Amino acid sequence: MIRDQSAKKPAKGAPKKAAPNNKKAAPKKLAKALAGGKSAIIVAPSFRRERALIKRGIWPVAGCDEAGRGPLAGPVVAAAVILDPDRIPHGIDDSKRLTPEAREKLFDKICATAQVSVAVASRSRIDRDNILRASLWALKRAVVALPEQPRHVFVDGRDRLDTECDCEAVIGGDGIVLSIAAASIVAKVTRDRLMCALAQDCPGYGFEQHKGYAVPEHLDALNRLGPTVHHRSFFAPVVAARAKHMPWTVEPAQDLFAVTEIEVQVDTSLEVDASANL
Repeated sequence: MIRDQSAKKPAKGAPKKAAPNNKKAAPKKLAKALAGGKSAIIVAPSFRRERALIKRGIWPVAGCDEAGRGPLAGPVVAAAVILDPDRIPHGIDDSKRLTPEAREKLFDKICATAQVSVAVASRSRIDRDNILRASLWALKRAVVALPEQPRHVFVDGRDRLDTECDCEAVIGGDGIVLSIAAASIVAKVTRDRLMCALAQDCPGYGFEQHKGYAVPEHLDALNRLGPTVHHRSFFAPVVAARAKHMPWTVEPAQDLFAVTEIEVQVDTSLEVDASANL
């Protein structure tokens, strides 16, 4: 039996039928386009984790964060914040994603509506304990200094705090947990103000601009002027600047491969039996 195929083939010159609308394929194409595009979707921090604890009867809940781990000069500033669920300022975000003007406005709103505390780890403590231990010390001090002691604490990073209440470390927490984001704003604004004050005490370094970070302008000032009392002693660029401007303060490194002569005294009065089986 020969079947007529003419019905299946469109005639020459006839318009082609439109392809069926495959709705299921659209999300996949959209996801692929977003994955391959240059722009990324930025999700703002939320109060979801705090609200989940409130529903379980756990309150107060605090978030804490620090500012100033990376700079070559100045202190580390830590902040702890307990947000009021009924008076949360609009626009709270990771401090790094906000303009200085927005941070200043949110700082005032957070301090007016929430419980806030701040702790500072000085340059001398950083030199003594190292930057990580000094930061954790300041974060714990900020939590302890809150007007009302929290029952749960969220801290930005991978290190938990040695607190009496439960502490949960959240990597990238300033972009996820709203109370941590609020603490990041308080810590950042407080430290920026401190660095502007240090700029008046140490003109020529540009602390009011770069806040002590290792930008080219700061490195150039270190090379020209040498370190100040506010610079962290064991950070490499500061060590190099001290060796140039104050070499008498740098202890020479010990040469582990140096040959040291050792004087050995031998008692020649001892007799050795040559026939002994040594």
